[in-house]
Amino acid sequence: MFIFTAKIRKGRIAAVAAAAAVVCVVLLAAAGLSGGRGTAASAAVSPKGVRTNEDRVAYLESYGWAVSAQPIAVEELTIPEAFDETYSQYLELQAGQGFDLTDYCGKRVKRYTYEITNYPTGEAGIQAGLLIYKNTVIGGDVLSPQLGGFIHGLEMPE
Repeated sequence: MFIFTAKIRKGRIAAVAAAAAVVCVVLLAAAGLSGGRGTAASAAVSPKGVRTNEDRVAYLESYGWAVSAQPIAVEELTIPEAFDETYSQYLELQAGQGFDLTDYCGKRVKRYTYEITNYPTGEAGIQAGLLIYKNTVIGGDVLSPQLGGFIHGLEMPE
């Protein structure tokens, strides 16, 4: 007989439970709004095994985006060891897409930024960013870098 034990902090359990609840609510709402047909996110390619530029572009294209052939920026970032309240909205945005950045605290990741060429409003300069850790997409967003711009998840707005 084998006995396995694990030490898990109560805060982490609560964070994971909250993230799971948010994901469930978003998925249920999306299924209800689309009449059960699914969403663009359900057609997205797997976030695992994203190794090359072509893989990253294909991942973004699976959400309906047309992007620049090459990234306009590549940055190496460190996910903070602890998140303060300034990160709460960004963490909620990522959790709503099924990403949990708290799993990567203290890890070095790469952020690949691409220019979107087919934003629904016709607006130019809109960017899509992917956070990659060990060939896995761990987060992503679409944003307008203009003053008073916006940020939202990877799914294309209607």
